[in-house]
Amino acid sequence: MTSETTNPLALDQQVCFALAIASRSVIACYKPLLEPLGLTHPKYLVMLALWEQEPRRVKELSETLQLDPGTLSPLLKRLEAKGYVRRERDPHDERALAVVLTERGRALRTEAEKIPAAIIDRLGMDVAELLELHRRLTDVIAAATR
Repeated sequence: MTSETTNPLALDQQVCFALAIASRSVIACYKPLLEPLGLTHPKYLVMLALWEQEPRRVKELSETLQLDPGTLSPLLKRLEAKGYVRRERDPHDERALAVVLTERGRALRTEAEKIPAAIIDRLGMDVAELLELHRRLTDVIAAATR
């Protein structure tokens, strides 16, 4: 008998445990790369979304990042205090807030472009392996959120 059949609650066999440890470990790899930029990992994710497309409504950012507005709002305030973003009324809908990058926020992208290669190097995996891992994790997310 294997440990999976004798103990279905074995910690080292739990997908949730492996995902939690992997998440914390990988995010920790980002910390020394993000600190010089004045970013935490959640702020980095916001900036990635804005470097991809801006302006973005707060509601759209919330959906893209899968963060509730109560979590996103303090992140935006901190990024605004650093001079990276500005929140303003959406010109197409005065009721909605849009987030735009400042010149300083746009300039930060140049430094941030070094991060993916540094993470690939730190993890010691090739790009194809990481893309496959990303695809599989996306499948897990889709299955878990059905």
